[in-house]
Amino acid sequence: MVDRLNGYRILILETREEAQFSRLLAEQGAEVVQCPMFSIQDAPNAAPVEDWIARCIARPFDDMVFLTGEGLRRLMKVARRLGNDQDFVAALGKARKFARGPKPGRALRELGLEPQQTTEKPTSEGVAEMLARIELGGHRLGLQLYPDKDHGPLIGAISAQGAEVVTVLPYVYDAKAADTNIVTAIEEMAQGRIDAIALTSSGQPRRLFEVAQAHGCEARLREGLAVTPIASVGPVVSEELLARGIETDILPANESYFMKPLISAMATALAKSPPRVETR
Repeated sequence: MVDRLNGYRILILETREEAQFSRLLAEQGAEVVQCPMFSIQDAPNAAPVEDWIARCIARPFDDMVFLTGEGLRRLMKVARRLGNDQDFVAALGKARKFARGPKPGRALRELGLEPQQTTEKPTSEGVAEMLARIELGGHRLGLQLYPDKDHGPLIGAISAQGAEVVTVLPYVYDAKAADTNIVTAIEEMAQGRIDAIALTSSGQPRRLFEVAQAHGCEARLREGLAVTPIASVGPVVSEELLARGIETDILPANESYFMKPLISAMATALAKSPPRVETR
């Protein structure tokens, strides 16, 4: 069914998958209010990334762990610039590939590759649990990292299994540029102009509160969240909210923690009341 969200204004906090999420919401008739939370930039020093790719090509890793789809796409961007993208894909094809959730898996499939295993829990802890069941002794393991996260525990857990871990960080976040967008979104919620806010990663509520605190509008944020239905893609996001005293209103049914089930749950919940047209 289409147009299930016709007339409803849905706030999304843009991250790596915002384009797909926005498209899926728009297909259901929603007016998508996009709030960029940060911009993603290539690593400012390309040399370590280039060296990592060269090492992978010269001597393919036994195992490869992708934590984000964005990371693989950024690596491919560098490989194409260097003119060795086909060699890089061939080298990846020789490794056992592990994905932290569905997003890196999609990025691999874009290259004609498949992950051997995908974590049930799309977290670093979930990756560590998955790899704990895999024989890694004596292996060289390539690990693609993402910014603003302490990856020490994961690297330590893999190393403890006897693997040599070779890391790469192919991109960084530029958050400051997006502060104004976030403050504006907070005010939109507080004024009752948003029918629901949809959260798809635990970093989103953290970022909301960090910006609100930095700009002296945390009370206004809490007012906005109190009057705006909060849709969470899964328990990791909900736990992040709960740590700040915020309850989740909408969750996907049947523990299907993905975008489409989240949108279905939002359509069902919001259908109980009309869009807030009177406040626009």
